[in-house]
Amino acid sequence: MEYIASPKNEHIKAAKKLTVKKYQKGGDAYLLEGWHLVQEAIKSGQTPRRIYATEKFIEERELRPFYELITEISPEVAKHLAETPTPQGIFAIMPRELGSLPEQLSGQYLLLDGIQDPGNVGTLVRTADAAGIHQVVFGNGTADPFNPKVLRAMQGSQFHVNITQAPLNGVIKDLQTAGMPVFGTELNVNAKSYRDVEPRDNFALIVGNEGNGMDKALLEETDTNLYIPIKGSAESLNVAIAAAVVMFHLTA
Repeated sequence: MEYIASPKNEHIKAAKKLTVKKYQKGGDAYLLEGWHLVQEAIKSGQTPRRIYATEKFIEERELRPFYELITEISPEVAKHLAETPTPQGIFAIMPRELGSLPEQLSGQYLLLDGIQDPGNVGTLVRTADAAGIHQVVFGNGTADPFNPKVLRAMQGSQFHVNITQAPLNGVIKDLQTAGMPVFGTELNVNAKSYRDVEPRDNFALIVGNEGNGMDKALLEETDTNLYIPIKGSAESLNVAIAAAVVMFHLTA
């Protein structure tokens, strides 16, 4: 097994570039960090292109089928590759692949409209997974699903849900043509409390930008807009928290 001790190694330099924004888009791979995320990738049936691991992970049972793909690295290299303050010491280069919308549109969908904060994006995907929603569409202006912070916040849920990227106006039309209600999340004169909508098996929920809310053109395309009644003095809720409340209600 190859051993790499120096961060100056060309393979390590190439792996590190996968965490840098200007090299991410347009590429065909990304770097996954941490044992839990590598485990989730393997459990989902994905095959890493390369695994970099410190000594303590080399004999892990789940890595045995990928022994030929493993390169042992020093703690110094692990620290160099890591995006976290206390690296666990395992990384995987994974193919940068997204899903596509199914031909027959049914089920429950979460649509992200211009959600920019990577932590919010990852939390939304993870919450959709927890609520049993298996389709998440990243609309224009939403953070890259392969951003390292998004990957960490998703905590492996990206391997349990189908993530696609597409302009939301076309997706909304396709969903409505398939007979699915599309719910917006905007407080306006026509909005209704989320409690007034019954849970259902088929729907799409759109959540909008943290500061500006939903795109106005998209808002006009929705069937119903929902809001969460606030009892205290707070003006609003964080987008991920608000979406969680509505998702768990609609999927109950």
